[in-house]
Amino acid sequence: MRKAGWFVTGASWGVFAFLYLPLLCVAIFSLNASRSGLTWGGFTLDWYRRLLHNDLVLRAAANSLILALASTAISTVLGTLLALGIQRIPWGKRASKGMEALLNLPVVTPDIIFAVALVIAFGALRALTGLFQLGMPTMVVGHVAFQISFVALVVRSRLEAIGMDLEEASFDLYASYGRMLTSVVLPLLGPGIFAGAALAFTLSLDDFVISFFTSGPDSITLPIFIYAAVHRGVTPEIHALSTLVMLGTIAAVSIMQKLTARSGAEAGA
Repeated sequence: MRKAGWFVTGASWGVFAFLYLPLLCVAIFSLNASRSGLTWGGFTLDWYRRLLHNDLVLRAAANSLILALASTAISTVLGTLLALGIQRIPWGKRASKGMEALLNLPVVTPDIIFAVALVIAFGALRALTGLFQLGMPTMVVGHVAFQISFVALVVRSRLEAIGMDLEEASFDLYASYGRMLTSVVLPLLGPGIFAGAALAFTLSLDDFVISFFTSGPDSITLPIFIYAAVHRGVTPEIHALSTLVMLGTIAAVSIMQKLTARSGAEAGA
């Protein structure tokens, strides 16, 4: 048993090293004064300072934040409503299974297939209406389309955890449905909603495939900028930019984990 325990522990650390050592190397290279990545030329923050004076990077960062905030706000509202509709309305067995399949489909569908489908849909709508030119609006719609499922899954798990006892008690006390929703359900759903929003924000911030297929010439995001810059050669500025994106993702994931843990603790209480 002891040998098996050492083996599992060593394998776990090996997996973590495999996952995170490349990210650590990128962060270290972003602090290297030498432009050649494998030659250490001393510690410097110049590459980060250059990013702050790079108009293309700042514009791409602004587009990424606008896209992430807009799509997260819309998908959080729609995903919460979808979770409430699926979990609290008494559907039949076939209807419930069908909605569960539709809810999970965007999660398991490859990004490239989803992106191509969006391009075709936008092309058809553009031919019919003359609208839906590729740019920030189509990117927001594309991100919302896959973020809704993630938000709905998180909020739905929270709904299952809190149950229906308090909702039934509020009806017994003659509360209207609106009063029950605003005074009972939404406060209890708060941690789950924030966790779903943090997850949606992280997915939007890091997305490349769907953004690449639905973007326009004036809506370049940070992942698209990094992809284009790598084709010209990996530079310390790219390492610095990648490190900042990684830190932003880690911060969003940490917030999501704390909110999820709080949600589980409150449900257990």
